Amino acid sequence: MTLQASQLAYARGNRKLFSGVSFELGAGEAMRVAGRNGSGKTSLLRVLCGLAEPADGEVRWNGLSVHGHRDAFHQALTYIGHGQGLKDDLSALENVQMSALLSGRACTRVQALHALERVGLRGRSELPARVLSQGQRRRVALARLALAPTSSATGSLLVLDEPFVALDLESVSVLTDLLNERLALGAALIYTTHQTQHLNAKRVQELVLDAPQADAIQGLEAV
Repeated sequence: MTLQASQLAYARGNRKLFSGVSFELGAGEAMRVAGRNGSGKTSLLRVLCGLAEPADGEVRWNGLSVHGHRDAFHQALTYIGHGQGLKDDLSALENVQMSALLSGRACTRVQALHALERVGLRGRSELPARVLSQGQRRRVALARLALAPTSSATGSLLVLDEPFVALDLESVSVLTDLLNERLALGAALIYTTHQTQHLNAKRVQELVLDAPQADAIQGLEAV
């Protein structure tokens, strides 16, 4: 299971945000995307998920273009961006089930309840999203991680934009444990964060977008 990026470039209007981004990420490995505000971190994540077209380069999942094989790729993908993607009139439980359905994955009520419990929302599953606090809404979105696929055949890719934002210390610890669990099961993880979190990945790389691309990717640690 591999995610490969080859010479990716992206522009917004006449401004090129990044270029020459290349890397390979395998099962159980993580990559932290860093850079100043406006350097293109969120844009890169969207390109890697097939949600935005690069100006140049290609993204491959298990050797196949993500644009040419969207259905199979999206079944392996769990993407959580800045916007939680919640429907205010739906309950926390219904939002989790709907997100799974849109990703082409079945999710029973029991599975959704367990996912919400994992992120500390036991007893709040039936509340509509509109009455939840910012931190609770974030945890509803992050509950999807507990439902991420673990199939060894297709693999699992987690792409998270600032996942630790709006979380208290206890929730940060819960999320870190959940990510470590998914990494141990063979998921690949790409994430942005301004915080320092230790993850038990086979290898952790860092991609710095506001650095010269020849020096942008470096190994942080291997365990």
